[in-house]
Amino acid sequence: MPDYIGVAAFGIKMGIVVAGCDLVAMVADALAKCHDDGLLDDYDTICLTESVVARAQNNYVTTDDIALEVRRKLNLKAGGRLGVLFPLLSRNRFSLILKGLAKAVPGSEVVVQLAYPTDEVGNIILPQNVADLLGKKHGEAISVAEIGSHRTRHPITGVDYIDLYEKVIMAAGARPYIFLCNDPLEITKYNLDGVVVANVHQRQAVKEKLEAAGQNCVTLQELCRENNGGSWSEWGLLGSNMSSEDKLKLAPRQADELANRLQALVAEKFGKLVEVIIYGDGAYQDPSTGIYELADPQPAFGMTKGLAGRYRRGVKYKYLVDELYYKGKSVTDIEKILEMRKKESLEPDSIVTEGTTPRRVEDLMASLADLVSGSADAGTPLVIIKGFIS
Repeated sequence: MPDYIGVAAFGIKMGIVVAGCDLVAMVADALAKCHDDGLLDDYDTICLTESVVARAQNNYVTTDDIALEVRRKLNLKAGGRLGVLFPLLSRNRFSLILKGLAKAVPGSEVVVQLAYPTDEVGNIILPQNVADLLGKKHGEAISVAEIGSHRTRHPITGVDYIDLYEKVIMAAGARPYIFLCNDPLEITKYNLDGVVVANVHQRQAVKEKLEAAGQNCVTLQELCRENNGGSWSEWGLLGSNMSSEDKLKLAPRQADELANRLQALVAEKFGKLVEVIIYGDGAYQDPSTGIYELADPQPAFGMTKGLAGRYRRGVKYKYLVDELYYKGKSVTDIEKILEMRKKESLEPDSIVTEGTTPRRVEDLMASLADLVSGSADAGTPLVIIKGFIS
């Protein structure tokens, strides 16, 4: 790339990926074209979406698989009652998981506790002022009957998630009871035989609270995570996506291993030193809806060692330019000084780094790759980022 180009990212088309295909070979073929056209350099980062990795691994489970796993992990007996705590409000991310959970207790009850006014990533279930209108303080319990006409549909899809989740549970042969409350211990009052802690980012803290209260519980990460010869992921059901009416695609397993293989392949075949990320959801908050898009447990499922623990740091470019210009420095002098300052080791609280809080490079680059490839899958599951690291 010309030296006047800064950070750049572009998507690479590489054809349809199906279960069992040689994904490494497909990536190699795509990168060969980039190399031949002078678009592959040392210090590039090769980003591959988790979706095609899991698909190539044939990493799928059915709702029946989930039901068996829940019964086994929670030791549920016939007629057992199941709780589901703080699920995401998402058809893609949770409706099929809920179907599998409800199948675990046919003919019995599934009690779902939702957080409000939004779920963990900002999907709204109640308008902000409804709790005050109902006289509820500090996240107190609200029944569906109390909500009444204040039921809220998703601002983009128009889905009523209370209605949807009730229908999913009933279609699976169980009875639904849904209520809203922000205290995770509220669900323990229902004398349930087991609870699935369904939130993503605070799952361990919530589970510890329930266990301290004597509640039998598991997180989504503990379901479908053992390698028993079938599909599995170390992330369990976290990061899974709807694949068909009864099948979910799990997050990819052992993504670090694949990242290392791809790094070695690029070095051997093209003589380039690159880093590799297997990326999922970007950590992006939609300013229009307030929805925080990170439904995956983290933006990067796997990466090469050169990125681990690495932070992007830098000087406050605008601050230094203004300061030096006010001091009478010429544009040429300012350019030279900036290059020198970039090479200095600065403390995080230095005034010249103000406004440039260090961020993990894996999070930034995975988010950038996700934005480039697009959630709607633009046919570019491979993304090359240039100029971000050196």
